[in-house]
Amino acid sequence: MIVLGIETSCDETAAAVLDGGRKILSSVVASQDDVHGPYGGVVPELASRRHLEVVVPVIRRALREAGTGLTDLDGIAVTQGPGLVGSLLVGCSAAKAIAWAHGTPLVGVNHLEGHIYSALLEERAPEHPFLALVVSGGHTALYVVEAPRSYARVGQTRDDAAGEAFDKVAKLLGLGYPGGPAIERAARGGNAKAIRFPTASMSDGAPDFSFSGIKTAVSLHVRRAGPLSPEQVADVAASFQATVVKTLVRKSLRAGQRLGIRRLVLTGGVAANTALREALSAECGERGWELFIPSRALCTDNAAMIAAAGHDRLVAGERAPLTMNADPSLALA
Repeated sequence: MIVLGIETSCDETAAAVLDGGRKILSSVVASQDDVHGPYGGVVPELASRRHLEVVVPVIRRALREAGTGLTDLDGIAVTQGPGLVGSLLVGCSAAKAIAWAHGTPLVGVNHLEGHIYSALLEERAPEHPFLALVVSGGHTALYVVEAPRSYARVGQTRDDAAGEAFDKVAKLLGLGYPGGPAIERAARGGNAKAIRFPTASMSDGAPDFSFSGIKTAVSLHVRRAGPLSPEQVADVAASFQATVVKTLVRKSLRAGQRLGIRRLVLTGGVAANTALREALSAECGERGWELFIPSRALCTDNAAMIAAAGHDRLVAGERAPLTMNADPSLALA
């Protein structure tokens, strides 16, 4: 089955073609970093406008690189949500137009399910059940994946997502956008133990996350310290990154221990962070747990993961009507 995937949930316009749900024939991603960089974060209206400009060229390029045409497609998968509603509408509209014009089966995909499926696109893929830590600019959550297309959320952020905190702190430190790579670069020259930032614990013991406190703590530290030298900026970046990584690793391992699951998937844009990958790898190695982390290109937003998840739903007989609408708050579980 040849499936075209389309992803426009935030600030990346992406299209990919997959054969059999796992073989990537093409994967094209158009970044909007140049659009949002001056603002230190994603501006929703600008994001949707750029999607409108490039979505058709991106789809055409993906088809060309895959050596396929629209009439060769057996299905179309598009991100239905969650995400920015204006951005989602562009992808959904494009997918529905192609499906209507060619009579191609259509399915909507949850963006977070797509991130989980990115681990299944690697040569070494996890067996079910496994615990998935999805950590990105808009989402930080833990899911138990008992079987294909079967998800149970066991933890989530109660305020800011980890990726959002990276962006906000990078802006505070004048490091630019996107914040994740900027913080990581600055942290390489800093002392991760220079500043002790707080980690959030839930009073009810839930395996949930919270990053608003550390964001506020960094802001207060910067304000009190006054103009920071490059060395001080590096120390703040390193200390902040180390605290976020410690929180993500600790809560994931505790959840796996409690649930009796020794198989962990790390995915989402923040999963591209080297410190997080190394820390989780070391901890899982000590415990004898299996850890699966997609390549960095598959961690960040892409359409190959959407096509993979959509393929399995199409094979299972799912179809979306042409009345399908974008759902910015679409829940996975």
